[in-house]
Amino acid sequence: MERSGASEATGSDASGPDPQLAVTMGFTGFGKKARTFDLEAMFEQTRRTAVERSRKTLEAREKEEEMSREKELRQNEDIEPTSSRSNVVRDCSKSSSRDTSSSESEESSDSSGDELIGPPLPPKMVGKPVNFMDEDILGTLPPPLNEEEEAEEEEEEEEEENPVHKIPDSHEITLKHGTKTVSALGLDPSGARLVTGGYDYDVKFWDFAGMDASFKAFRSLQPCECHQIKSLQYSNTGDMILVVSGSSQAKVIDRDGFEVMECIKGDQYIVDMANTKGHTAMLHTGSWHPKIKGEFMTCSNDATVRTWEVENPKKQKSVFKPRTMQGKKVIPTTCTYSRDGNLIAAACQNGSIQIWDRNLTVHPKFHYKQAHDSGTDTSCVTFSYDGNVLASRGGDDSLKLWDIRQFNKPLFSASGLPTMFPMTDCCFSPDDKLIVTGTSVQRGCGSGKLVFFERRTFQRVYEIDITDASVVRCLWHPKLNQIMVGTGNGLAKVYYDPNKSQRGAKLCVVKTQRKAKQAETLTQDYIITPHALPMFREPRQRSTRKQLEKDRLDPLKSHKPEPPVAGPGRGGRVGTHGGTLSSYIVKNIALDKTDDSNPREAILRHAKAAEDNPYWVSPAYSKTQPKTMFAQVESDDEEAKNEPEWKKRKI
Repeated sequence: MERSGASEATGSDASGPDPQLAVTMGFTGFGKKARTFDLEAMFEQTRRTAVERSRKTLEAREKEEEMSREKELRQNEDIEPTSSRSNVVRDCSKSSSRDTSSSESEESSDSSGDELIGPPLPPKMVGKPVNFMDEDILGTLPPPLNEEEEAEEEEEEEEEENPVHKIPDSHEITLKHGTKTVSALGLDPSGARLVTGGYDYDVKFWDFAGMDASFKAFRSLQPCECHQIKSLQYSNTGDMILVVSGSSQAKVIDRDGFEVMECIKGDQYIVDMANTKGHTAMLHTGSWHPKIKGEFMTCSNDATVRTWEVENPKKQKSVFKPRTMQGKKVIPTTCTYSRDGNLIAAACQNGSIQIWDRNLTVHPKFHYKQAHDSGTDTSCVTFSYDGNVLASRGGDDSLKLWDIRQFNKPLFSASGLPTMFPMTDCCFSPDDKLIVTGTSVQRGCGSGKLVFFERRTFQRVYEIDITDASVVRCLWHPKLNQIMVGTGNGLAKVYYDPNKSQRGAKLCVVKTQRKAKQAETLTQDYIITPHALPMFREPRQRSTRKQLEKDRLDPLKSHKPEPPVAGPGRGGRVGTHGGTLSSYIVKNIALDKTDDSNPREAILRHAKAAEDNPYWVSPAYSKTQPKTMFAQVESDDEEAKNEPEWKKRKI
């Protein structure tokens, strides 16, 4: 009704007495009555609708909660009848000890907060003490839980007390570096990449996440050309690798093997090594600073230990000069930083161990002059993770432990550890309870071993037979809990435990080895351009036989070489053998090997022979040359007689 009335009003307005107004305003509905709305009624209707919807939502939620509760109760009753029965017995025993009446037992159970789960108590158990030996009621009781928990705790305590159980040696993988000694090992802080170096001058990169079961290195290079690799170590950030070789210049490369910097070589004719800019003799080892990025240290045969910065390769940062007690220079064979980076330790050829403050280069802070036998190369010194203990691996087949707070005698010493390499390692376990080192053997005289010593008592608690060659390098990574070993026969082994170790070798063991793709053999290498024009395409060679048949039909490719000219010659070619004079001369021109410096003497040499026995000219023209007719030459007297009279008169 409203719509019809509005349409009628619109029609009446359009056909009203004033049509010019509609034309002027631009629309015919001018003057139409506006529609009114009751806002209060609309708001009230909206409120009622919202209340109704919220009430329905709450009811649906309550129903769902009730159904879930019922399901939980049914599951508890069906799945755990024995547990409910034991709970009932425990609660019943508690209530019977407190009071014999059932009502008082219910009150006490409610007050204690213990709720009964399962069916109600049988009537014969109410008001009666429970006999646990009554098999008709309960049957056989399980052992008490407290004893099991105590046994497990005791086993865990024994494992914690015995550090041998933490050694990850249940599984191993072998990485083939080469045929010569693996003299350097380095693992980045995250444990993702391993780098190995050896006596074959090669440095190889191994990526655990990218390798498969074939265990192949993804990159191999020779950063120091023809020098043996002696030490490899990742920086504390893992983006750079310090490479120490048999040369006098250490190098720093990035994770991909590209050179970042090379230390400068010093002047070997300067007497005071502190006045030259770099090392002048063969390097032994190097180490990164554990805290400061870009700082590292090297030691050399020039009797110095130098610290460097990656940003300044043209000159060292500081120089430490080891000295004997008499003040003479001595060669350091190994060096390292302490865990906090404040101390620098070096072992020397005279058997001494000297420790400096990093900021004071003049005098050592600690100096023990007879740590190992004089004349032997101490191959390694390393600090424990707590920073209080120093371990040294001597060339005198010994391993010693030192307390730097009382650096006057060794804490412990172990002998009978043969070593034949100047870089035999020793290291601490991640929990600082074990010390690990390797032993060397002659070829064919046994197997090299990895020996574990307990730090607290220094007892030889464990051994691992590695291979039939010497064990040179060992590295126990704290994050992976895996042990890397470098051997004298070119192998790098990784020991791990699937339960105790993390990532590392576990990532590549599970990957299957990829099948090698058969390379397509072609007789020639072609550059194939798919979108090239047909006129520029080369025909793809399918087989050699068809190509040879085509070449046989081609007159240019199957042209037979011309044989040497026989006879007088033809086609503009002069025969080497023939009946003409020219061919005879050509044949014999190379036979005369005389070297005459004076041509006149060479000609006159044959003058007498040519006059006595003419051979070249006279016989050739004997038949065709006419007889010689020479004018007679008169003497002076005959000429005077034959002169006319008139000439004589004038005279």
